[in-house]
Amino acid sequence: MSSGIRFDAVSVAYGGTTVLDALDLTVEPGEVMALLGPSGSGKTTALRAVAGFVKPVSGRVHIGGRDVTDLPPHRRGIGMVVQQYALFPHLRVEDNVAFGLKARKAARAEIPGRVAEALEMTGMGGYAKRYPRELSGGQQQRVAIARALAIRPDVLLLDEPLSALDAQLRSGMLAELARLHRELPDVSMLYVTHDQVEALTLADRIAVMDKARLQDCGTPQELYRRPRTEFTASFVGNANLLPVTVGTGAVSLGERELEVDTGGAGAGSRATLCVRPHLVGLGDGPNALPGRVAEVQWRGATHRLLVDVGGHRVKADVRELRVTPALGDSVVLHFAPEDAVLIGAGVSDG
Repeated sequence: MSSGIRFDAVSVAYGGTTVLDALDLTVEPGEVMALLGPSGSGKTTALRAVAGFVKPVSGRVHIGGRDVTDLPPHRRGIGMVVQQYALFPHLRVEDNVAFGLKARKAARAEIPGRVAEALEMTGMGGYAKRYPRELSGGQQQRVAIARALAIRPDVLLLDEPLSALDAQLRSGMLAELARLHRELPDVSMLYVTHDQVEALTLADRIAVMDKARLQDCGTPQELYRRPRTEFTASFVGNANLLPVTVGTGAVSLGERELEVDTGGAGAGSRATLCVRPHLVGLGDGPNALPGRVAEVQWRGATHRLLVDVGGHRVKADVRELRVTPALGDSVVLHFAPEDAVLIGAGVSDG
């Protein structure tokens, strides 16, 4: 059986409140799909619908081409990793990992080998005899992943699996998950997170969720470089979003004309200009934006300047700033025409 996932107009409601609204989404076999969005966006509900923990009020859920909407969780061929690990404290690591195999009545002779394989795959082969209390948070999460992999699932569901870890451990676990993805090319992964870095680092594609609906879907590069909505632009990375009026081969920000690709948008229509802060330079250059420094934030390798440009706050992430501008200083920002994206512009009939 192939390992893809398909949501076919799936809606979930609690007490008359829709928490997932007509989701249409396909996760290809072997793909890592991140569900990215703020709290309450519907992403965890979507994952729980795949797991079988919630029942859609309408629509169908398919795994590997099979309609699993009415099947119990243990018959869906899934492994699941949650935020708080959910290890049994009274069981050793090897027994925690074996739990799912025993629940599925795997052959007793197969279990030790499957447990050892899963622990080796997650780098925990030397910890089989320990109890969860004898492990760090990162090690406990590795055991939780090993337990999910031991049943050899067609689909691996990960619900905010790294949010309880500190930044250094989270970075290391991201690398481990990426390695697992390479070693398990046939397993589809559905990865729920509100952390854009996790989604950008790990996912083949990202589904952006907000207010119970799918807002956008694409590769990390597509969503970051050419976002289609203001929500995507602001949630996937960081963005300057400036209201402009479309002209011929240019747009106007107040009285200032800026050269950008208008993409056939109708002259006179209103749009939002999106420019990433790291693509905004300090000093003279194309598309100059003179303004006054409103805030300076030191971020180690960069300074973030917040500059008031005609009443609009523009962010610029500048490297190797030898002399830091003072608040109120006059500065000029600039960006290349090809680094800007127009969002929401009307298309010209001509």
